[in-house]
Amino acid sequence: MVETRMRLRERYLAQERSGRSLGRGPLNRHAKPQMPIGQTLTKKWPVLDLGRHPGVQVADWRLQVGGACEAPLTLDWPAFMALPQVTDESDFHCVTAWSKLDMHWVGVQFAELAARALVQPEATHVMCHAYDGYSTNLSLSEALKPDVLLVHTWEGQPLPVEHGGPVRMITPQLYAWKGAKWIRAIEFLVGNREGYWEKLGYSNTADPWQDDRYSEHQI
Repeated sequence: MVETRMRLRERYLAQERSGRSLGRGPLNRHAKPQMPIGQTLTKKWPVLDLGRHPGVQVADWRLQVGGACEAPLTLDWPAFMALPQVTDESDFHCVTAWSKLDMHWVGVQFAELAARALVQPEATHVMCHAYDGYSTNLSLSEALKPDVLLVHTWEGQPLPVEHGGPVRMITPQLYAWKGAKWIRAIEFLVGNREGYWEKLGYSNTADPWQDDRYSEHQI
């Protein structure tokens, strides 16, 4: 697994070295402007979803990790909580033009799951599936960034159901629709495949600092 971690880390670093130009303004810890283009600061955390709250109980929750990997796995709650847990502070940018800053999380790094699943070298993308039927895609190089987490705790409390509890994925360096609420499966892909909003014209890359909301920006 150490070799897999190193290979995945190099993929992430290569993505960082090819970084895009940034806008102006105060920088966050990723050397990007804290408020992306066209965003408005909010103190509340608005609720946006497909209108279906699956109400998954911790005892029933399962996470399947599969697709283009050598060691697919299924985690129940005790197995998930036994993985290395990290705390993080990051911002949350919604495509509907609001941002909430300095949110505190506890969860498992996506990269931890990718390493344990032994992702195949030819894998390029990830599809995340949710209990409410939602899906979203992102490049593997974005998913491997260290602040991409599967979180179960927000501001010291269990993640609220309306925000995706018991577990959701967060993607602080992308618009928030790239992080599935009520996550149930991670599928590694060889090549890209569009998710729910991407099929309806939203961007594949979803970079807030490039105002990258719609599908004229393709991977």
